[in-house]
Amino acid sequence: MKIIKAEIFMVNLEPKVKRVDAIQSFISQETPIVRLTTQSGLVGEGYTYTIGTGGSSVIALLKDHLLPRLIGCDASMIEEIWESLLFSTHSTSVGAITSLSLAAIDTALWDLKCKRMQLPLYKVAGGAKSKMRLYTTEGGWLHLSTQELVDDALAVKAKGFCGSKIKIGSENPVRDIARLDAVRKAVGDDYVIMTDCNQAFKYSEGKQRAALLEHINLSWIEEPFLAHDVDSHKKLCESTVIPVAVGESIYSIQHFKEYLQNNAADIIQVDVARIGGITPWLKVAHMAECFNKIVCPHFLMELHVSLCCAITNSRWLEYIPQLDSVTLAPVTIENGFAFPPEEAGLGIRWDWEKIQNETLVHIVIE
Repeated sequence: MKIIKAEIFMVNLEPKVKRVDAIQSFISQETPIVRLTTQSGLVGEGYTYTIGTGGSSVIALLKDHLLPRLIGCDASMIEEIWESLLFSTHSTSVGAITSLSLAAIDTALWDLKCKRMQLPLYKVAGGAKSKMRLYTTEGGWLHLSTQELVDDALAVKAKGFCGSKIKIGSENPVRDIARLDAVRKAVGDDYVIMTDCNQAFKYSEGKQRAALLEHINLSWIEEPFLAHDVDSHKKLCESTVIPVAVGESIYSIQHFKEYLQNNAADIIQVDVARIGGITPWLKVAHMAECFNKIVCPHFLMELHVSLCCAITNSRWLEYIPQLDSVTLAPVTIENGFAFPPEEAGLGIRWDWEKIQNETLVHIVIE
């Protein structure tokens, strides 16, 4: 399992639909992909992402500092490698670029591990269940009309999806409430509705929105405040019956520990790329279980479907397809459930011919 070669590719993926939330418009997904080749010829493939900025910085950190350290390492020593690379970047940790870079490597190492064991990721990482309920975010963006929100929710409900997430953060809170009221009336009480604020509010604004939303029976209100603001999230948890969801913008295990110890979040939305890979993702998920918290990860459904099926405390998987254009097969979905791949490894079947034709970067380190 000695690593003899590391490669970096990067493709730029355009969203399938227009994505607008309270603070930004999601116009591209920079996707760095790492391939690690071992002395035996086994190849592991991992990836990470940005939402349009920072991709070149991830590539630079991988090329100049992290991947050269892997040459000659035993790929089966995943914990040792992760800790060593984190320590080697102590002057830039904890931070988005470092965590995103570590994730590309760590997911490739787990791909190698699963392939060596000839088992799929969801079984190697825990094997808790064989399918996940889906909710969609693709039809809930802030720029959409109320009728478009209703139409999408009805359409995905008919396909068996359990719910929809709808963006809020309009200047006039009445608009947010009216949109959500219309969706609830259309789909009925047996359908899950989540809201996402994208860190747009000050405490007083978030407290007001939550109070106005309580009658709609929401499954959560997501990121009402800046991700580092544990105190405000804690106060909101104490003042509203709506579960508070946090985690997509958290980049360290220790920060999740602060949220859990302070009971400042009800739903843990750990993102495998932003936390630094599968190794820390599983630690956060198990830590959340110790606090009796639900895990519902952010984005990356092609990888999170396997991780959610590896743990007992996952509840719903976010439907935002993004890798279809560079993979040979999409996630298997039937009657509103997503099924983890059964092939050995991460189960993401990359279309290498297309990736090589469209790559913005290809770097080889030996």
